[in-house]
Amino acid sequence: MTESGQAGAVAVTGIGLVTPAGIGTEATWAGVCSGRSAAAADPALAGLPVAFSCRVPGFDPRAHVPGPRPSRHDRFTQFALAAAHEAVADARLAPAEWDGTRVAVVLGSAAGGVGTYEEQSRRFLDTGDRAVSPLTLPAFLPNMAAGHLAIGLRATGPVLHTATACASGASAVATAAMLLLSDACDIAVAGGADAMVTPLCTTAFARMGALSRRHDAPAAASRPFDRDRDGFVIGEGAGVLVLERADDARARGAPVHAQLAGCAASADAHHPVAPDPEGRGLGRAVREALRTAGATPDEVDHINAHGTSTPLNDRVEAAALHAHFSADPPSVTAPKGVTGHTMGAAGAIEAALTALTVEHRLVPPTANFLRAGPGTDTVDVVSGAPRPQRIHLALSNSLGFGGHNTVLVFRPAA
Repeated sequence: MTESGQAGAVAVTGIGLVTPAGIGTEATWAGVCSGRSAAAADPALAGLPVAFSCRVPGFDPRAHVPGPRPSRHDRFTQFALAAAHEAVADARLAPAEWDGTRVAVVLGSAAGGVGTYEEQSRRFLDTGDRAVSPLTLPAFLPNMAAGHLAIGLRATGPVLHTATACASGASAVATAAMLLLSDACDIAVAGGADAMVTPLCTTAFARMGALSRRHDAPAAASRPFDRDRDGFVIGEGAGVLVLERADDARARGAPVHAQLAGCAASADAHHPVAPDPEGRGLGRAVREALRTAGATPDEVDHINAHGTSTPLNDRVEAAALHAHFSADPPSVTAPKGVTGHTMGAAGAIEAALTALTVEHRLVPPTANFLRAGPGTDTVDVVSGAPRPQRIHLALSNSLGFGGHNTVLVFRPAA
């Protein structure tokens, strides 16, 4: 990837979002800019160690998922299909008219159809083998969101699934960009989806000590970089971007939200779930992403942080950012204060939000950030209200269990 306007740049021509902040890009953007958390008590989690979450509000697959019998899909696939079709329409593309052999689909997920897996396991254990649906495997296999989307879009180019835990959506976007730049496709529909607000997943995260325990104030529970953060709030959703080579987008007069100027991935190789305490893996990804964008740290003026609201993650991320951008700290926002942690969808949702931030010249606030504490007082966290800002170069950071780090670089549209 190269400087804005040069051959090799990748354009974001479509965005689709289904998140706890709202269904659709416009609703999500408004919800994130409001700075109001979507976390609330969750009746489906009653009696569990943590009984609140960030759900997508009012999601009816019959209304939001195109195609026949959407109820056959797992919830994560429903989210992916709804977001993807919005993104394709936003890009002013018509699947009935394109050359499907030149269209790629790359979707990431941390857990795939885990809701279906849990439900069918209960049926099997409670009732026996005849209670298990024959649609179980097509619903819960993690690659099926990409497969079903390819069918719906008539896309017969590369169709891939990425699984890098909570960096999966960002990994999908980076992979799609590489496919475009290697001429493996002309259009890439890329993003992530997850629906892990389930009894088993929520309990497992709670048993690890990863979730906030603010049962008395769920809306104040997700507080990235705040001194009193105590864990993340589990969420769900999907984010999908349509990517094209900038020259191709320009030639067809496509709308462009922003340019994806660079990307990189690295591994901590440190611990199954804890980040490298010095942030060295994230630092490597930041440096490499800037190199691929032909940029230097002093050009970065905004960062969409991974910002989970866990004590360790936020401290490590803040340290890595301070190490690279201490001379002139960029503005920082962490959407998980509003959306909760949408798991494998988070990187794609936040990539889309970073593109919108660049486009609208407006940085959404970090919900529930009141006071920085030791280790997080070195970053310029935007809070309270959106901050108008003309952005020249923005990063979107995504980290995942297993030590995965993915960094995406965005510029304004040329």
